[in-house]
Amino acid sequence: MEQNTLIDNVGSWIKNSVTLKLITITILMLLLLIPNSMVDSIIVERESLSAQTNTEVSSKWAGSQQINGPILTIPVVYEYEDEIKEKKTLIRHTQYYHLLPQNLKIDGEVKPLKLKRGIYEVIVYKSNLSLSGNFNMVQLDADRKIDHTNLKEIKYDQAFLTIGISDLRGIKDELTVNWNGQKLEAKPGTLLSSMVPTGVTIELPSIEDNLESVIHFDFDLALQGSKDVSFVPLGNTTEVALRSNWSSPSFNGNFLPDSREVSETGFIAKWKILQLNRNIPQTWTGLTQRQNMSEATFGVTLMSSVDDYKKSVRSSKYAVMTIALTFLIFFLVEILNKRKIHPFQYALVGLALCLFYVLLVSISEQVNFNFAYGISSFTIITMISLYALSVFKSKRLTLVLVGTLLGIYGFLFVTLQLVDYALLIGSLGLVLILGLTMYFTRNINWYKLHTATE
Repeated sequence: MEQNTLIDNVGSWIKNSVTLKLITITILMLLLLIPNSMVDSIIVERESLSAQTNTEVSSKWAGSQQINGPILTIPVVYEYEDEIKEKKTLIRHTQYYHLLPQNLKIDGEVKPLKLKRGIYEVIVYKSNLSLSGNFNMVQLDADRKIDHTNLKEIKYDQAFLTIGISDLRGIKDELTVNWNGQKLEAKPGTLLSSMVPTGVTIELPSIEDNLESVIHFDFDLALQGSKDVSFVPLGNTTEVALRSNWSSPSFNGNFLPDSREVSETGFIAKWKILQLNRNIPQTWTGLTQRQNMSEATFGVTLMSSVDDYKKSVRSSKYAVMTIALTFLIFFLVEILNKRKIHPFQYALVGLALCLFYVLLVSISEQVNFNFAYGISSFTIITMISLYALSVFKSKRLTLVLVGTLLGIYGFLFVTLQLVDYALLIGSLGLVLILGLTMYFTRNINWYKLHTATE
């Protein structure tokens, strides 16, 4: 008889112990981190698949574009004798002397396009660029960087221009350079591959008769690419003006625009860069400036303000808070209104909360993220509320739960929209939630609580 009484007492304690219930709920919350981590893996996987699609489409359209040039190059031939195996041999060696433009102006329009591959959207663009400027040929005679020791010949008749273009597949029209009033066709490839890896070459007529003048040039470049376009400031003074109807530009590289106007209808950006702002000389001999050129680039990236997958990842970081607050409502209903709620019922509600993020990702791949968020939150709140109505058996308590869930998902939505203030809003929201919880539970005597049913 004593044994039965002891078993009954233990069973009653298990059923009615608030401490045990809290431990059980905590364990359930920790276990629910497992499906939540699986949801995170799904988001990462879908984001990776989206990135692969971007790479694949870009590889067929054209990748990021970088404009480098034009650079005027003149072959310089040296001749000297060298003794090889006790025989004097005449050796000829060709060096390249480079001259950069005195002024370089680039004016262009970037027209973004959205290509569809399955459910994914890839941002590409078409651009129309006009480049113009001049070369101050007086520098050729005045410059002292040409070593005249053993100098044999300066081949003015073999001078050429090099225009670096990072992805040649993006060139859509024939490139014709107006060189001092003469039309010159560009040829594929670059003769300076160790300094300008990809681009085009323009063979010039002899410039010997122009050594004391300024030679003007201009050309139009119809170029398509993906995501971003950038430039190397090779002019003694480089001025770039870009405009586009893309409303979310990201200005990057070594120089920010001197002026910019960004609105919902697009952007206009202007740069002015001096020779003193870069680590590239105006003239030099050899192929030594590739690193300095790559470090001086600047441009713009066409991007969304916040990627949908990044929003989903950020929202999933609040999963523990959502689960904890929902469980708190269920727990308070249980202990204050003597409504017995089984751990299995807690688990079902927790899984429904985790399912929100799967819905959010899958629906946002098809429609606008904000609309997907509304559908997902409405679905989960409705499902949990209907379930809670049968558990609580009280419309008033169910409405309290609905209000709490609406507050949680509303708070999360606002946090996702305010990118720059997300941390501030998130931390203030958590402090407010904890403060309200402390306020509403301040008069509960936790030592005298029993969860026995009425």
